[in-house]
Amino acid sequence: MSIKILQRPLHYVERLESRGNDEISLVVIHCTELPDMTMARTWGEKELHPDSSSGNSGHFYIDRDGSIEQWVPVSRVAHHVRGFNPQSIGIELINNGRYPDWFLSGNQRMSEPYPDLQIEALTALLNHLQEELPVLEMVTGHEDLDIAMIPSEDQPDILIRRKLDPGPQFPWSEVMKQTSLHRLKAKDL
Repeated sequence: MSIKILQRPLHYVERLESRGNDEISLVVIHCTELPDMTMARTWGEKELHPDSSSGNSGHFYIDRDGSIEQWVPVSRVAHHVRGFNPQSIGIELINNGRYPDWFLSGNQRMSEPYPDLQIEALTALLNHLQEELPVLEMVTGHEDLDIAMIPSEDQPDILIRRKLDPGPQFPWSEVMKQTSLHRLKAKDL
């Protein structure tokens, strides 16, 4: 199946570590927790890592209308999830998540649903990646890999999850019916 992917490389991609396609075994699904692609791009362009003058970004971004942009080549290691970057691809879904008060104790619900067009584009991309990458076999959510607890900004004595994405509105059962990738859950680690 052919899918349309708009190439929009971040300005620092050449400074990201290289890797071979045979090193990629995992896809991590994220949501941006930002309202739109423009704001996500602004965050992705920020240079946050002094050692490589690079930032935090997924490889692919899928908007609510199903359009797909690639910001980092799969041959480069993007910074999208602690401890799993070298072997994974990050796919970011535009979704408000907990925006704009990510770390307030009373704002830990993620209620925006994922549109059908976005999920259809995601499953097409997952299947495309599985055809292109010889050892790709697993898919997981950011929330399954980053389970760190942090003090909430408004009430530091209350601990909250650092990452909740893609969150409770993400249709895992629907996605898993459309791919032969295996779901990796936190309990499996």
